[in-house]
Amino acid sequence: MQITEHIASLSEEGRLLAAAAEQAGPGASVPTCPGWQIRHLLRHTGMVHRWAAAFITEGHTAYHPDGGEPDLDGAELLAWFREGHRHLVRSLEEAPADLECWTFLPAPSPLAFWSRRQLHETTVHRVDAESALGGPLTPVSADRAADGIDELLTGFHARPKSRVRSDRPRTLRVRAVDTAATWTVRISEAPPQAVRTAGEGSAEDVDCELSGTAEGLHLALWNRLPLTAVTLRGDRAVARLWTDNSAVT
Repeated sequence: MQITEHIASLSEEGRLLAAAAEQAGPGASVPTCPGWQIRHLLRHTGMVHRWAAAFITEGHTAYHPDGGEPDLDGAELLAWFREGHRHLVRSLEEAPADLECWTFLPAPSPLAFWSRRQLHETTVHRVDAESALGGPLTPVSADRAADGIDELLTGFHARPKSRVRSDRPRTLRVRAVDTAATWTVRISEAPPQAVRTAGEGSAEDVDCELSGTAEGLHLALWNRLPLTAVTLRGDRAVARLWTDNSAVT
């Protein structure tokens, strides 16, 4: 996906999140985030939006702490969230192509990193907001969902802080049936190592395979859908190793 596509999709996802939150109400429980209500979701995501925008607009070249979550609720909180989301989108739209600022995952450029990261951050939390309504989720295109899987497997969980570890080496294959993408994830005592290939992937035996639509896989790998939403072949314990330890903090 191109930077402009990421930003346009981020704009739409934030609007959808706010609309779902408004419909559900601030006290509604968020099933995908146990213990959270919509108010907690808005405070968290709005804080992240402002934190990201500060790197883009202020050019911080080292880690800079966020500003904390606001003591707001109800209509004031929703308006605060929408204002911060619009500010983030404008900041990305107006940023120069040669933007220099801090990032925390490999990317072609800081602008590419922040537009991609905030799109997928907001998409996952939009799903959280819609889960509070108990109805169908707004679909995510296969290409965009595959991009999100790629960021999660080859970015987030390649970092030393990933808790997806195993004393016994294990191999997980993730296959998106509606795209040409397959990922082979090697789990060991070190951070997981994921390699993306085209088509069915290599013919090597793996301990477990998860297959399904890119959207279903993306949300299952982020623990927003149960494993029953995708097809599992092989050792279920390997899949549970992922779901039990992959929460990003």
